Amino acid sequence: MLRVVVSTLPTLRPLLRRGPLLNHKPLLRSRLQPWPFRALSSPAAAAAASAPSASVKGEDVALEEHLTRCAAAGRAPLRVAVLVSGGVDSSVALRLLHAAGHHCTAFYLKIWFQEDFRNFWSECPWDEDLKYAQAVCDKIDVPLEVVHLSDEYWNYVVSHMINEYRCGRTPNPDVLCNTRIKFGAFLEAIENLGFDYIASGHYAHVVHPSTENTEAPSILQLSKDKVKDQTYFLSHLSQPQLRRLLFPLGCITKDEVRRLATQMGLPNQGRKDSQGICFLGKVKFSEFVERHIGEMEGIILEAESGDYLGKHRGFWFYTIGQRQGLRLPGGPWYVVEKDVQNNVVFVSRNYYSLDKRRRTFRVGSLNWFDSSGPGNNEQLKCKESCLSLY
Repeated sequence: MLRVVVSTLPTLRPLLRRGPLLNHKPLLRSRLQPWPFRALSSPAAAAAASAPSASVKGEDVALEEHLTRCAAAGRAPLRVAVLVSGGVDSSVALRLLHAAGHHCTAFYLKIWFQEDFRNFWSECPWDEDLKYAQAVCDKIDVPLEVVHLSDEYWNYVVSHMINEYRCGRTPNPDVLCNTRIKFGAFLEAIENLGFDYIASGHYAHVVHPSTENTEAPSILQLSKDKVKDQTYFLSHLSQPQLRRLLFPLGCITKDEVRRLATQMGLPNQGRKDSQGICFLGKVKFSEFVERHIGEMEGIILEAESGDYLGKHRGFWFYTIGQRQGLRLPGGPWYVVEKDVQNNVVFVSRNYYSLDKRRRTFRVGSLNWFDSSGPGNNEQLKCKESCLSLY
């Protein structure tokens, strides 16, 4: 039985701002009239709102049921700010909410790498993303706004990641991005524009309390598609953030999303899913680290014997479990330990051997959505998630 040891590591804290939250660039191309906030309707009203919309008649019956059940999250029409990326998932989420009768405005978040790393490519990949996002919005007939969050992204995500790499740790940028940017700085930026909810194309599900039970917490649940599920990347959201979110794809699988995109005739129906770190685009991880931290030659030692095997460019280029990029003969070799003080990387060919397995591990920065958490003696099930950056 695997045992989880809960540590007392500090929770995520916002980094110090280097300036005001909203940068000097115009946030939006236009301003919207305020609309009073509305809570979710009662279950009876929600059921009435989930009746099939005339705009989706003729589509596959099973998918239509998914559409109305997932998108009609409250009494229509709600005013929803929908985050779009130019990809299929966010586009289908936008189409579902619009078809359910909600008043939608699409928002594209422009972050720092669009300008700072333009010299890495012959053309900026975000230009294509924005063109697809605009084409989808034109097809659905909803307005699209571009939000500039370059300064916020540097302060709250990138600088934190660089500091973590310098300390020998490998942070998850998607957790930071969702908590501090998409549903942090962006939510704050549109707070006074009258939107009832913010929606995105994440594969997750949020259960909100009814109007008769407003003190109950909103609950983040696994999506229907367990392979594409993204609840891990949303795990640090607070209750104030969760209460404002809708995830229309929570009860739809990726295959069903692709089918819906085709049936809806969306311009980006054939686009491939994005891969890698959210903000790097086509920039390689090693290029990002080299540019912001640099290189410092160190040695690679075999963990079991202490034998010298070669040199490396700096411990921050490597993470525990990494195999690629070591360039050592007689492998495969895996990184099993890092000596941050002396810039030494330890490797082993026995990474998967029985004697290397652990029955306990330590976790930190826990976020309990109900604010109290479980009792001291309560047993919990957990799921590990691994993100490869190399």
